[in-house]
This record gives sequence, C-alpha cells and structure tokens, in this order.
Amino acid sequence: MSDVLSVPQMLYTEEQRLAIAGFRRFAEGELRPLADKYEKLGCPPDRTALLEVFRKLDDYGLVSGLLAPADGGPGIDRLTYGLLYEELARVWPDMAIAILIQSHFALTLAALGTPEIRRSHLEPLLRGERVGCSCISEPNVGSSVAEVQTRATLEGSRYRLAGQKLWISNGAQSDFAVVVCRIENELNMLLVDRDADNYQSRELSKMGLVSASTCEMFFDDATAPAENVLGRSGGGLFQTLKLFETARVFVGLTSVGIAQAALEEAIEYAKQRRQHGKAIAGHQLMQGYIAEMATELDAARLLCHRALRLLELGIRCDTQTSMAKWYATEMAVRVASKAIQIHGGVGITKDFRVERHFRNARVMPIPDGTTEIQKLIIGRNTLGVSAF
Repeated sequence: MSDVLSVPQMLYTEEQRLAIAGFRRFAEGELRPLADKYEKLGCPPDRTALLEVFRKLDDYGLVSGLLAPADGGPGIDRLTYGLLYEELARVWPDMAIAILIQSHFALTLAALGTPEIRRSHLEPLLRGERVGCSCISEPNVGSSVAEVQTRATLEGSRYRLAGQKLWISNGAQSDFAVVVCRIENELNMLLVDRDADNYQSRELSKMGLVSASTCEMFFDDATAPAENVLGRSGGGLFQTLKLFETARVFVGLTSVGIAQAALEEAIEYAKQRRQHGKAIAGHQLMQGYIAEMATELDAARLLCHRALRLLELGIRCDTQTSMAKWYATEMAVRVASKAIQIHGGVGITKDFRVERHFRNARVMPIPDGTTEIQKLIIGRNTLGVSAF
C-alpha cells in the first residue's frame, strides 16, 4: 500500500508502523488465500475453521485487543486496533465482520457480565474456544431498536424466550448469543447458550461478503438462567445504542479496507493496460478517476480515525461515528464502481477481484443503520429536532 494513498505514515508511531507491516505480511501470506477459497466456495468457514482463524488473528490482538488487561486483553488503543482492522478488511472484509462481532461480544461481556459469566463465557471466548453473536434486528424491526418484539418470560429461575432475529453475523457458528429482548416490557440483553438452551439458525445467501455468516435466528422456547441478564435491568436500549456507536466506526473501516483494495487493483491495472499507444494510467480521464478515489478514501479514513480517537477519550460521539459510517460506506461503493470502470469489460468478470470489491462495498451502507438513518442521527443532533 503506497503511503501516498493513505494517511501519511509519518503520522503513525514507530510501534504502529511495525505492527501494520507485520500484520500485512501475515494477511497477504495466510489470509488472502483463505479469502479467495471461501469466496469460490460461496460460504462461511465452519465453526472449527473460524475459531482457528480467530486464534491466529488474536496473536495480533484482533479479538481481545480492546479489552483492558484486567479483563484479559492487552489494552490496545483504538487507533492502533483500527489500523490493524483496516488491514484485515483490505484482504478479507468478510473475516473483518466476523472479528468485529467476536471482539465486541467480548467487550459486552467484559462490561456487563457478572464475574460468573466472565469465567463461563468470556474466558473461553478469549481462549479461542467459543464463538459469540449479538442478536438485535428482527424481521419487522431494523433501525428502531425500541420496537424489538422478542420476549423473555420468567418461569421459576429461568427465562423462556419467544421471538426471531434477522441479519445476525456469526449466527451459524455461534455457541452463545446476546439477545436484545423484552422482559416485562423493558428492553434487556440476555445471554443465551445454543447447546443448553436450544436456539436455531438459518444461513442467508447474500450478494456480497459471502464468507461472512449472516443468519436468521429462532429463539422460540429457548431458555436462559435468570442471572444471565446483562447490565442493569431495563438498560437494553441504552446498551445497544452504545454498542452501535462503536460498531459503526468499524463498519466504516471495513469499507475503507474494501475501497483501499479496489484502488490498489485499479492502479495496478491502469499501469499495465495499454490503449492508444500508452498505458491507460497516462490518460487524463483515468488520472481523474484515481485522484477522486484516493481523495475520497483518505477523507473516509480520517473521519474513522477521528471517531476512534473520540471513543478512546470516552467522549459521546454518535454524530461523528454516524458521519464516519455514512461517508465511508458510500465512498466504498463509488470507489469500487470506478475501479470496475477502469478495468472495463474484464472488471465485471470473476477473473479480477474488483467485481468482488464492488459487491462487498454495496452491502456496507445497510448494516448497523442505513445511510438514511445515519443522516437522521446527524440531522437530529445538529438541529436539535428529531425526525424519527
């Protein structure tokens, strides 16, 4: 990756530059072949294969990195973590999504779990033995979390659930799930085990990110111990919105990684492809495309880095995370589309990765709040008037 095409490397510490370089060698050597393999298979890795990749990625802190040492993690600062995450997304964005879910599941358990839950669920997750998923959206509930309909009713010492979830990442491979549900008409987060409590999943087929598990989840008659309610009673809405605030930055960074990959492919092709007696890189229209792509990419990256810094400082930043998510995801669609245009006819074939980058990019404006929802959040916070 050329320094010209990213935030100048001089802005990073020596430790960050070394971390990026080491991880990049690993990603190119070990992850890229796996990304190509599962893209051709058209399916996510099974649970055993996923856990193997998770363990390798956590050698670089990508599962446990954001956890404090007291919670079993190395306490990597958010910017350094974000730089490594972007490198992962550049090579295998599907796995970046899986890591996003696993790492933020760990953060949820560390922040809201009892000591017993940390021992029984967080510790095996950090050892690379278990997979978690977070279940928020439903068939009729997307951006409006307050309208969640899944219910949990206390029967003796256990809750019995009734409901269905949709668009759940890591659902097929998961060993346990944090389910946002209603308990006595208040939203809560409830930790539910697959084996003990019998929930089911159905994998969904998507146009992009085909090796990232996305599931429909069924919790009818699933049960969980009463002590598995996470955080304070009735705190589910606030806790979920705080989770969105962080997750949206990483959805933006996933898009930055996809766009970076598309730009690199376009640059390489433009230098090799010849038309009218010279490489197309020497044509003004091509240079205009590349200039637009590189500038938009850096702008999105900087928005994400600002949001990471604000999160690190503990400052409320839902406006800034929404800006980062909106701009970065839509930017990736534009950059990947231009990358296909630069490739011409071969760009729409599966012989070149740019068509994959476009399909992956086109998915990103939708999860964790659509572009339209991000604009409404920014508008509400700027004007002081809510439109939803």
